[in-house]
Amino acid sequence: MAEQPPTSPPSFKHIVRVANVDLPGSKPLHWALTNIKGLGINFADAVCAVANVPKEIKAGNASEEQIKRLNEIVANPLKNGIPAWVANRRKDSETGEDKHLLTGTLSYVQDNDIKFMKKIRSYKGVRHIQGQPVRGQRTRSNFRRNKGKVVGVVKKKVAPGAAEKDGGKK
Repeated sequence: MAEQPPTSPPSFKHIVRVANVDLPGSKPLHWALTNIKGLGINFADAVCAVANVPKEIKAGNASEEQIKRLNEIVANPLKNGIPAWVANRRKDSETGEDKHLLTGTLSYVQDNDIKFMKKIRSYKGVRHIQGQPVRGQRTRSNFRRNKGKVVGVVKKKVAPGAAEKDGGKK
């Protein structure tokens, strides 16, 4: 009998590129999408549902058409049927519209927001300036990176003369 060549596996890609980010092909698609900054697991599930792509398939097994559809939805999620309440920037302070920001744009906008809060001296801006927690957490035991160890109960030291007063009798 003549040996038949082994069947090649389906076109598996070890790296899949979505939204200019390299995703690992070995992970399930919805988990691989979370490697994009600004895209969490719930948003990834919504993107897969809108794109009609099974979220449990390996990212490397997705077809070119599916990847193209995912790219379109990730680029403009609110125009492709994803609800506005999922967006990470609702009612933008400059334009007033809902947006979903990704990767470098997200970092840039966050930095500008913090600089603006510092500039207008809002409560949150002042807390950022001081290096304190911004959202109302307690500071007695947490956030002590510049202040030393945890504040706790200090035990009194036993005086060295206390044992000598008894005369060593027991």
